[in-house]
Amino acid sequence: MNTQFNDIQARKTTHSWLKKIHIYPVLDDSSHMVERVAEMLLDQFHRLGHDVQAQPDHNTDILLTNAIFNEPIDWRKALLFTSRLRFNLDHTPTIFTLILITAQRFRTMLDHFKVALSSDNPDPNDFKFPGLAPQAYKVLIEQGHRGGPILALERLIQAQAKSIRILLVVGDENPVEAYLFDLVGAHPCIPANDLEVFYNDILLHMVTAVSTHEVTNHKVIGKPIRRSLWEQSTAVKAMRRSSLELSKRNFFTPMVRIADLVEVPAVGDVIASQYSEGCFSTWDPKLNALIATVTGSARPVDKSDISDDDLAVIVGMQPDGSGALVCHVEGKRNDPPSSEAVEMMDMDNTLPRITLGSEWEPSSEVPVVRSKLHGHRGVASFDSRYVEHVFLDPPYYHYPVSCATEAQARAIRAAFSRSEALQNPQDPRQVVFTILPGHGTMIVEKWVQGKDPFQVIWEYMDSGFLEVEKRIPQGPLAYIADHQGRMILQAL
Repeated sequence: MNTQFNDIQARKTTHSWLKKIHIYPVLDDSSHMVERVAEMLLDQFHRLGHDVQAQPDHNTDILLTNAIFNEPIDWRKALLFTSRLRFNLDHTPTIFTLILITAQRFRTMLDHFKVALSSDNPDPNDFKFPGLAPQAYKVLIEQGHRGGPILALERLIQAQAKSIRILLVVGDENPVEAYLFDLVGAHPCIPANDLEVFYNDILLHMVTAVSTHEVTNHKVIGKPIRRSLWEQSTAVKAMRRSSLELSKRNFFTPMVRIADLVEVPAVGDVIASQYSEGCFSTWDPKLNALIATVTGSARPVDKSDISDDDLAVIVGMQPDGSGALVCHVEGKRNDPPSSEAVEMMDMDNTLPRITLGSEWEPSSEVPVVRSKLHGHRGVASFDSRYVEHVFLDPPYYHYPVSCATEAQARAIRAAFSRSEALQNPQDPRQVVFTILPGHGTMIVEKWVQGKDPFQVIWEYMDSGFLEVEKRIPQGPLAYIADHQGRMILQAL
């Protein structure tokens, strides 16, 4: 742990799997500063061997466009909705929207949201801005309570620009800093102390985002599971109970619906109409499978009170790692599993299996990890006698990746493979977690006789052995022992 902590502190390392990308600028009505920032950024792409295209084509990975702060873009002009038709493309490239904001305006907006969110009963009028849906104030308030003023500002800008990935550059004559926004609410800050380093860092964030791909190519296999067998499953019952228990502890954040933020038609053609934050799963020895929550992008899913129709059965992975292998269940709705299905399944491949004794029903060989919990939360502190923290590989703290990607699945597998508590089933620590910068946390528990799935996790939350919080680190981090030996989160 200390070696990796020092590695993260000492230097920024990039991912080994970054690829050469093709970027095309689509800059409209740009100011002098927009032109200068874009020119410097595109020059950095060119100098590092990437292709800055004269025209977009089937190879285009990124469209770099721009927007003006607090001036909504009509969806009919937004590249997120029009790029394929406008440029006759067979795919929708990743859209990065460059937006400039003066340092004073940026501070004013954050102060505005800070004051508005501090009220016990926030005034909806404090969250009314051009281009938003009438009910958007509810989203801004909820997101602001989750991630602070910067997250409320992030959702406002995304809604007005009709773009998910935003490059917000703060400055007047010259950049002071930049923030990179994405779907899950990440907002890493890049200081502009050294402009060459500044533009190179932005480039690496952008290239990282488009150098990985989703692993949601799930495949249904085998005969459907008999309904009678499903109804006998104690794991299924435990999943339903756990959703209620975790809800009592405010672990899952509310679902974000695009229509609640901005009124645009045919959202599903370019992005899911909603996304639910978090997922969880537990191993069922009788079914020899992972019982997991379904994806929230297919339909609204309330993780705080799930039903049988909100669960999927994962029995393996596609040989090429592109998705999960799923079994359907007779007589119930069978939606695809969560977008994190592969990472939840894949981590078991580098960990031992154990044999449950006769005190378990049934006695069988199972993965050492019993239950897995992912949410858009952070961990403020933990008691290292009971809980273990594992680091991701260093590049993921400087250049994070998004959910549902093969890169994140790889990162999680590698992190948990280094867990002493999981590699040694006799280790007394029953809970292990990692932090996904800008995203959230993944928490797992081992098998503990007499405990239901997830019970160890929620009891550790109650006892203070694991202190979950709203704040999510946006970059490098460490846990430092206090005078009582408790491990306290420190952003680096």
